[in-house]
Amino acid sequence: MNPDRRLIYVAVFAIMGLSNAVIPILPELAARYHTTYGELASSLLFSGYFLGALATMLPFGILADKFGNLRFIGLGIILTVISGLIILFSENLWVLLIARFVEGSACGAFFPAAFSTLSKCKDPGRCMGEFTFLFNAGLAAGALISGLLAEIFLKGAVLIFTFIALLSVIPLLPRHKELINPEETGGKSDLLSGPGSLKAHFKHSFREVAGLLSRHNSGIWLSSFLLNGAIGVLIAYYPDYSLGVLTKTQLGSAIASLYICAMITSLLVGRFVVKEKTVIRIGLVFSALGAFFAINHPFLGFSSLGGGSGIAMVGFALAVARMDADRGLAMGLFNTTIYAGLSLLPIAAGLLTEVLSFEKLFIANGCILAGTLLLKD
Repeated sequence: MNPDRRLIYVAVFAIMGLSNAVIPILPELAARYHTTYGELASSLLFSGYFLGALATMLPFGILADKFGNLRFIGLGIILTVISGLIILFSENLWVLLIARFVEGSACGAFFPAAFSTLSKCKDPGRCMGEFTFLFNAGLAAGALISGLLAEIFLKGAVLIFTFIALLSVIPLLPRHKELINPEETGGKSDLLSGPGSLKAHFKHSFREVAGLLSRHNSGIWLSSFLLNGAIGVLIAYYPDYSLGVLTKTQLGSAIASLYICAMITSLLVGRFVVKEKTVIRIGLVFSALGAFFAINHPFLGFSSLGGGSGIAMVGFALAVARMDADRGLAMGLFNTTIYAGLSLLPIAAGLLTEVLSFEKLFIANGCILAGTLLLKD
């Protein structure tokens, strides 16, 4: 296996495991602030990560095209380790929010570069499927281990995945000269002026973004936004919705079932020759059903939602990889839609918790997700 591909696979497992290790323990992390901020404290801790990714995904994707993917893969891993250490040792809400934002920024650096690298594989469908499998494996492991260890050591899973992320830096150490040498990527060019400057590169990239958004791809961007937003709403508020009903182990297992099913379906769908649009629609159907089932049947609902999202995300990634645009930029825009949904819709839902019960909120969430089936590609 190519060394860069191996590095990406190990790193994505660690990065995603750490990001989800916080989810089952959100009520406990925000408990001391609930009287002041209500449910918004949990919502902010959940969404701070996604806001960091949202703010940095597109700029880092553009920069990866100019300066090389490996540099930003390495930056993502280092920022992940830093954020994990802060979460591990701090109890202050605002410090935790900053750490979650930094953790999201790590994803902003890592994912466009990783997707861009994998899209150049000989068999991109298989590589995307394997990557999505490990992506969801990390998320599942993070939620499950966090739920299992919560009674013993609240931040036990945070410690484990921070350590794994730290270990994933080791393969980069022999390549430090390659990472800091600017010659091969034009890093010595004038950054402010000239045809090869960073300023000119950003201008060209933003014109490309405008073109991608205005072409016949709007259904892909919006569907990705709404699918991930629906997942975000369920994951963000299910710990509070199920408080006193599900144990931490049951909650962690239910959330983990989402990612386990996504692992299985993403690995399988990457090996079938099916049109991307068909793959996306099949995934959205199962996802919408899962959003409704989860209201009363968490394991069934999260499993269906996860299986559907795993199928749809591979379809989205393949469709974006085949667009006529710079790979880092296109993948940065794709990941921006993911994290925009995961960050913005839970915040919007948090504002509605004062007037809607969790059950009604989840019903509305399922209806919105079902509406993606009416969108044109």
